[in-house]
Amino acid sequence: MTHLIKRLAFACLLLTAACAFKPKLPTTFLSDRQLNLEEFFEGHTVAYGQFQDVLGNIPRRFTVDINGTWDGQTLTLVEDFVYDDGATEQRIWILTKTGEDTWTGTAPGVLGTASGTERGDTFNWKYRIDLPVKDGTMRVDFDDWMWLLDDDRLLNRAYVSRFGIRLGEVVLFFEKK
Repeated sequence: MTHLIKRLAFACLLLTAACAFKPKLPTTFLSDRQLNLEEFFEGHTVAYGQFQDVLGNIPRRFTVDINGTWDGQTLTLVEDFVYDDGATEQRIWILTKTGEDTWTGTAPGVLGTASGTERGDTFNWKYRIDLPVKDGTMRVDFDDWMWLLDDDRLLNRAYVSRFGIRLGEVVLFFEKK
């Protein structure tokens, strides 16, 4: 019986950790920088990242070569992923500026439409995607948070969940080339 109680306590702890606090769009700003996705991602950008599960394991690292074009309304991002195990993947995002600080977007595998809001040096982007995994795909939700560090660098932390339970986080560092 004691073993069962310990397991239940551990499960509750895991659920609590999975629902831990996430950032919010700021009302006060840490810098006077203004993130404009169309300016930052136009041209060539490289990202370096990794996925970390809720237990602290890092099962995958990757780099992403990104080429962006902006036509005044639509930002197209061609993302070429190379994973540490040699696997590759391409994702092409079509983002549409829908307001002064708002965006929508689509990409293969994304269910419905992604939506995002810029505020100051911060961007929050949410979407559901059928993410490629070794044995097929896994449907997950992304809650992406990006912070402009300077004109050429952007930090991204994405919370990944499934059925409302956090699976882990993707941390990315973008650099303009």
